[in-house]
Amino acid sequence: MSYKQRIIEQELFSSFQLSSIGIEKEGQRLTKKGELSNRMHPQRFADRSYHPYIQTDYAESQLELITPVTKSVEEATMWLHALHEVTLKEMAEDEIIWPMSMLAKLPDDHDIIEAQMDPTDIAYRQYLTKKYGKQKQMVSGIHFNYGFDETFLDSLLGDDASIADRNAFYMHIARQFLRYQWILVYLFGTSIDTPAGYYTTTQPPQKLVRSLRASHHGYVNDATIRVPFTSIEAYANAITQYVQNGDLIAEKEFYSSVRFRGQKKVADFVEKGISYIEFRLFDINPFSPVGISVEDARFIQLFIQLMVYLDEADTPTNDYTQQTALQHPLDAPVDMNEAQWVMEQMLEMIDVCHFPASDRDVVLTRLEWLSHPEQTLGGQLVMATKDQNMLEFGLSKAVEYKANFLQRPYGIQAFDKMELSTQALLEDAIVNGLHIEILDANDQFLTLRYGEHKEYVKNGNMTSHDNYISPLMMENKVVTKKVLSQAKFRVPNSQEVQSIEQAIDIYPLIKDNAIVIKPKSTNYGLGITIFQEATYTKEDFLKAVEIALTEDKDVMIEEFIKGTEYRFFVIGDETKAVLLRVGAHVIGDGIHTIEQLVSIKNDNALRGDGSKTPLKKIVIGDIETLQLKEQGYTKETIVPEGVRVVLRANSNISTGGDSVDMTDKMHDSYKMIAQGVAKAMFAKVCGVDLMIDDYTKDASHSKTSYGVIEANFNPMMMMHIYPAVGLSRRLTIDILKMLFPELSIR
Repeated sequence: MSYKQRIIEQELFSSFQLSSIGIEKEGQRLTKKGELSNRMHPQRFADRSYHPYIQTDYAESQLELITPVTKSVEEATMWLHALHEVTLKEMAEDEIIWPMSMLAKLPDDHDIIEAQMDPTDIAYRQYLTKKYGKQKQMVSGIHFNYGFDETFLDSLLGDDASIADRNAFYMHIARQFLRYQWILVYLFGTSIDTPAGYYTTTQPPQKLVRSLRASHHGYVNDATIRVPFTSIEAYANAITQYVQNGDLIAEKEFYSSVRFRGQKKVADFVEKGISYIEFRLFDINPFSPVGISVEDARFIQLFIQLMVYLDEADTPTNDYTQQTALQHPLDAPVDMNEAQWVMEQMLEMIDVCHFPASDRDVVLTRLEWLSHPEQTLGGQLVMATKDQNMLEFGLSKAVEYKANFLQRPYGIQAFDKMELSTQALLEDAIVNGLHIEILDANDQFLTLRYGEHKEYVKNGNMTSHDNYISPLMMENKVVTKKVLSQAKFRVPNSQEVQSIEQAIDIYPLIKDNAIVIKPKSTNYGLGITIFQEATYTKEDFLKAVEIALTEDKDVMIEEFIKGTEYRFFVIGDETKAVLLRVGAHVIGDGIHTIEQLVSIKNDNALRGDGSKTPLKKIVIGDIETLQLKEQGYTKETIVPEGVRVVLRANSNISTGGDSVDMTDKMHDSYKMIAQGVAKAMFAKVCGVDLMIDDYTKDASHSKTSYGVIEANFNPMMMMHIYPAVGLSRRLTIDILKMLFPELSIR
């Protein structure tokens, strides 16, 4: 029974769509003038001997970006975007990543440096140089790694299936792919031209072609190297024999558009089995910032699935792949009937197996390309380079892509659905070569791994290093105050209410004092109102209590400690950053209303929702209106030039405040106090808010020199990393150092 029949009869439609996908993308580092970069691999990246994502191929200038194993082409291309963004940030300002497989300007051989890795790797590259020449080694491409889900394989092959059955399945796919790959070359071939100096062993074509890389002009073995795909035994024996005879220096020297993966040696596939296949056919798409579009990747996935679905046909005597690769990009397919039939079979598979309806659109678009070769990627490239040469086109695209990747200095655009702190941690984890698994993007939950050492991280800095009781203590402000008071830290006096009626009862007791009204359990400054002077009315007081009650059933009314509030970020036994948070405010200009000034300030690119931007937009709500009233203003007031208008008495960035780094200016005695507070809270990572009367003097100069306002779990990091004023404090690096002390975190 064929695989197609088994899939249909057993209704394996859902598991057939499950997969493991990884994409590898090579690309040359060039200068913006098109010269090969003579700089070494970016130094901040972890050692290439273990970096899972950012490697080099043959040359020191030839980046190889490798996504982790993913479950969809959308996730894989998202990771590819992230790796490009992180890599470009670490590259020199005048460097770009060349967006095509073939170079448009060939470097001299002496300017091409083999990747400077360990001696064994260098020796292997020197061998390749001697055998194939440097220019062919510089060709770059896309490798598409694909494996089928174990659930699908178990059902398709049977519970009693052997390693041989699994190998036969993957060999079937390999033969099918090699049989029909010419269609992919027709659709996606883009290595249409390169300077004549490239051709050292062959005669250059007399016209543009579809894919130099997929032709005999590409990086291919000697014609005498012939490896059969009839069985895994024949495949493994042939490669092993070529290595033993010295025709190949290593098994990895055998080049094919299909490579089996999962074992260290080809002989091991016979006994241990093939895990997945690496498809190495694909040229870089210059119209995609990462070299492959998500739609093209989805088509490739459907094509691979079709190789399972189709029964094997006789191998044609004509080499359609070579013919197609050497066609002019605007020529029709070499076999229109076969190409259309394959597309029709793909549409049938989509319908029969209940694939998403969007897959039909992906296939129908490329079916149209069969009749319109100018719509293929190679055809588009021909049209795009009619009025400019290949070098100009490639450089303009590379510069454009780099600018788009770097347009936002904070976070990673590919992960913009996650919090900024998580994005920053992901960026530093990628740079430092940690294996990453996003367990739950919505809940900001990650796994980081180096070797066998695994750490779980939530929200950027919540880890197993903190005591379980720690966030519970800090969430409850009454408990926080009692614990800190017992530890001999100065904390404000306070009272608790649970209703407006109770607030009315205590109003006579507090009405002549400056006070702070806050929810008992809160973080990020939500529901807090501060009256710095005793000028508030009873109505103002009750309104503030009402606001706090919307955040919690218990409300604290505490004394206002005078001074300036500072946020201390403590990791372990060290204060890593100190920040002055200036509450939401505007400065009058004598022209605009307060509401208009807020709108102008909110236009700053750093301001947004506060979760995806370092600063948050200011909103004139109930609390802000109360603050304006206390100063004698409304939002329609036009304030004289230079006059500062306070919109929030509390200084949280999450409510529209500004951030000013004070780490180097703050007296060490206050840093020690913050460290003591974190220790009292059993916290390895803690945000401590201190009210300080003079940050330049030792805390011992006065009994009222400071007061502890709050201790916070999961403290915000981005305001330290991207302060409005002052030096950046890259706290995510400190978090990684805490988690992986055995690594040299950069």
